[in-house]
Amino acid sequence: MRKVIMFNRVSIDGFYKGINGEIDWFIHDPEVDKAAHEMMNPDTIFFGRATYRMFEGYWPQVANNPNAPAGARAMANELNEMTKIVFSSTMERASWENSRLVNGDIAKFVQEIRQEDGADIVIFGSGSIVQQLFNAELIDEYLFVVTPVVLGSGKPLFHDASGRQNLKLKETRSFRSGNVLLHYEK
Repeated sequence: MRKVIMFNRVSIDGFYKGINGEIDWFIHDPEVDKAAHEMMNPDTIFFGRATYRMFEGYWPQVANNPNAPAGARAMANELNEMTKIVFSSTMERASWENSRLVNGDIAKFVQEIRQEDGADIVIFGSGSIVQQLFNAELIDEYLFVVTPVVLGSGKPLFHDASGRQNLKLKETRSFRSGNVLLHYEK
């Protein structure tokens, strides 16, 4: 069975987005990205509409930009090649290569795709999708990058949790940037 892994950045006070959806408070650190990459082996990404649009507007162009850092170009190429599943009831099409639009019962779709052959599945951002899959108990592992920022207000990742889930800590790594990577499993 394929694992579903959530990867999200959160502030110390538990927000994954600012009050207006901003993410400019992230402390980007290639060492964190490398460590998180080592903790998972995805070939598929789940997105909600907003996160997909943000990624689609940025990453495809990075792959061919000779001025982009080599690590960013490698990440862009990897993202371009991966299967991208976009959960949206309002989008009409998903145009980034290897993208598929899904409108319907998310939990049922995820239960089915977990049974298929393939590597891990990762969810980047996409708080509404994380919430739905958390409530359906379909997330196997959680990777949190805790950023040393207090936002004071914003969008909490688990604001509509329908119940308690106890997680087991697999690994913790701290970085010079002040970020801390927490890896949990169900």
